[in-house]
Amino acid sequence: MVKPLVDADALIAQFQTATAQQGEQVRKAVANATLQALQGRELTLKNIRSALKGVTEAVNSGLAKGGLPATDADALVDKAVAGMDEALLKAVEANRLALGQLVQQGADLRDKHLSKALADLDKFEDTLMASVRKASAGAGEQLAGSWGAVLEKMQAGGTLSGSRASATAEKLMEDMHAAMRSSRAASLKAAQAMAESYTAMVSGVLLGMAEALQQGSAAPKAAAKTRK
Repeated sequence: MVKPLVDADALIAQFQTATAQQGEQVRKAVANATLQALQGRELTLKNIRSALKGVTEAVNSGLAKGGLPATDADALVDKAVAGMDEALLKAVEANRLALGQLVQQGADLRDKHLSKALADLDKFEDTLMASVRKASAGAGEQLAGSWGAVLEKMQAGGTLSGSRASATAEKLMEDMHAAMRSSRAASLKAAQAMAESYTAMVSGVLLGMAEALQQGSAAPKAAAKTRK
């Protein structure tokens, strides 16, 4: 049996008993649950969507059972989304480190697989927003308003993971172009050094040939003198 991405029972219990004053605890719990759901699996958009879906469903279930006032529910949903955003921020960093190492090794980010990785990185924010939108659609009337308020805020100001993802993708492309320019410069310098040594090499070969010719012509003269 495949282990579920998210420990839903633990999150449901947390949100069922949480109050607005426990917002930071909730944020950390959601961040950890989301991160654990992504660890040990390929960091694909499909797995990210599944992890976020599991988290948002657990949040909805826990809050529905808790019966908190609207203001408290708003605050906890806001913290839950902040926790998911925090987890995605770490996923962005993991991508940055992995792709950065490949760039240092001379990889071309325009390659089919790597360009897809960069494109997916730029979709993290949209993926999170889509998950919040679905959570709102799947929630009761009161909770739908809580998710909707957070979504409006995200659409207006963006997310930390989205902002970092865009900056990361841009920086990686800059690093790749810089590495390619550096590689071309090194190749050009090596070719120039080879070209400069070529003339000396040719001179050396010619000198050797000249000496051989001189030695060859001197040998018959010496033999003629001996016969005389």
